[in-house]
Amino acid sequence: MKTVILAGGLGTRIAEPGQNVPKPMVEIGGMPIIHHIMSFYASRGHSDFVLALGHRSQVVKSYFLNLRSRIEDIQISLSTGETAYLTSKSEGWNVTLVDTGAATMTGGRLLRLREYLPDTFFMTYGDGLSDVDLSELLECHKANSNVLTLTAVNPDSRYGQLVLDAAGRVEGFREKPEILNEWVNGGFMVAEPAVFDYLDGDETVLEAGPMARIAEDGRLGALRHQGFWHAMDTMRDRESLEQIWATGMAPWKTLG
Repeated sequence: MKTVILAGGLGTRIAEPGQNVPKPMVEIGGMPIIHHIMSFYASRGHSDFVLALGHRSQVVKSYFLNLRSRIEDIQISLSTGETAYLTSKSEGWNVTLVDTGAATMTGGRLLRLREYLPDTFFMTYGDGLSDVDLSELLECHKANSNVLTLTAVNPDSRYGQLVLDAAGRVEGFREKPEILNEWVNGGFMVAEPAVFDYLDGDETVLEAGPMARIAEDGRLGALRHQGFWHAMDTMRDRESLEQIWATGMAPWKTLG
């Protein structure tokens, strides 16, 4: 199965000062978050990727075009220009890079990939990490004959909560509690080619009209995921992911 990554977002709020990089290229542990996402899928048997690029698409293209030369030992003949790779450290991925326009919305980006996606495919955003069970997600999707199945997550509140008694005194604090019974779209989706019938053009926002219409047709599913999920929307999110990665036990880490 192919895996689509919507990778056209801006990274201005979370990149290093002075940088102007696409959001998926913002680094966690010295590696772009999109590389983390792709490693997650590949380690679970899905290494054929279609990237929907937007803002500064050439930065993403350059990264993958030059990835092998950065990570492997190389022998170069200066007289002939011939190059030989001396190691085999490269990822065994197939990566299709498609410039879907800097201002195109999420549904529009997906629509521009139509010719590359004739069969059921995975899809996610280029700014979130999780340990969702992809096999379970796919099984849920197929069992219910859905057009689109997303991963529903129960996120932590961004703010700690006060624990108050009846008189209004503070009894304690609850740091970033889960928002009970609040489920949001965590990405990590499975879709059928029929999803394209719900998309109109570049201005289409996937998460608005199309998802609502698919739900009205009774063909939008969701797998409740209560494991790890973390989006990278702010510098604080990035720092949190950096800390998790530094432990060496990141939940999204490559299997094996």
